[in-house]
Amino acid sequence: MAEKKVSILVVDDEESVRDSLYNWFIDDGYDVECAENAKQALIMLEARDFDIILADIKMPGMDGMEMHRRIKTLNKEPIFIIMTAFASVDTAVQALKNGAYDYVTKPFDPDDLSHLIRNAASHITLREENKSLKERITTLEDVDDLIGESEGMKQVLREVESVAQSNSSVIITGESGTGKELIARAIHSNSPRKYFPLITVHCGALTESLLESELFGHEKGAFTGATFNRKGRFEMADGGTIFLDEIGTISPKMQIELLRVLETRTFVRVGGNKEITSDFRVICATNRDLKSMVKNGIFREDLYYRLNVVNIRIPPLRERVEDIPLLVNHFIRKYCKSMSRDLISVEPAALNHLQKLEYPGNVRELENMIERAIVIGNGKEIKLRDLPMGREVMSSSIESLDDLEKKHIASMLDKYNWNISRASKALNVDRATLYNKIKKYDLKKSDR
Repeated sequence: MAEKKVSILVVDDEESVRDSLYNWFIDDGYDVECAENAKQALIMLEARDFDIILADIKMPGMDGMEMHRRIKTLNKEPIFIIMTAFASVDTAVQALKNGAYDYVTKPFDPDDLSHLIRNAASHITLREENKSLKERITTLEDVDDLIGESEGMKQVLREVESVAQSNSSVIITGESGTGKELIARAIHSNSPRKYFPLITVHCGALTESLLESELFGHEKGAFTGATFNRKGRFEMADGGTIFLDEIGTISPKMQIELLRVLETRTFVRVGGNKEITSDFRVICATNRDLKSMVKNGIFREDLYYRLNVVNIRIPPLRERVEDIPLLVNHFIRKYCKSMSRDLISVEPAALNHLQKLEYPGNVRELENMIERAIVIGNGKEIKLRDLPMGREVMSSSIESLDDLEKKHIASMLDKYNWNISRASKALNVDRATLYNKIKKYDLKKSDR
């Protein structure tokens, strides 16, 4: 992306001054416009912003000082430079007291004026960088989605607080939908590395070759389609944290390469020969049993112990039922705000129903339920009928929730001809969870 040009507005009633300054600044590579008086300049400022304004202090009608006062009431923040042919200490002091960046006297020295504008442009860049950094830090530290008063979640938050200040590798374990990435963000945002990036890589979504290029980067011409040099995620994470989600899915070859990077903190881009060094912290997440994978020879033992310095287990939602009302209220606030709707409540019967479900999809499944209920509901509260399977519960007091869940899973399996991948996707659960449900309910392909 091309770098944005610094924009300058020249305000002076003398055409010769406007023309001279316009040509000087255009030659220096700035985006320049001119106005012949303060009134015209204020009209132009309603249509667009300028980074720097140079205004003559003496103009017919509104003078430069009054124009500066008017601009400040518009909540705009341009760098304001006063131009005057009547230089005096009093003029300069008054202009600076009012917030002007500097003042220049006529006739101008082109070199001095160019130097002043370069300094002002550098000031703008620094101000924008500081603003961006403050916004980024605020966003990172504001991890509002970590909701829970259960003992299980309190333990997780204690572990996050404890491990955040260290540089140790962390593995976050838990079922799909429990919020493993949120925990990774909480660790990063409370660590000394929070001023640097958190880089996320979803390992399970990439083939081996794509993952290699994603992690290590590549050089131009390394493979078909590599038309430029590209930094890898390890390089981007320098000073910060890299979060490797679904770490249990990586191939044996990638396990070897990852182990080497973790031991040396160096790597080579695909198609390159220059060794690159990066300082990063590693956080991983998985819903697989890595210990069993190590025992079965699927996952390298040395890599497992390199990654598993600290293990944080996130409890599934069924083990923290007391958190469900808090989560429900949180998601109601979140989606009512995003949909520009007034806050709504949830009727007791609906909340009671929500607290009895097993949630194979965990917090993500609950969130989807609440979003759907807000979309399809048209009242001031979420009703039982707005929830998935809520109508069945309302019309049947005989069948248990287990019976209803069993029927629903059996129905989805039949619908997709027992294709486990498609059925688990439709149910919004992972394959392992679906297999556990099939075993729990002793479902067979002949079941209807």
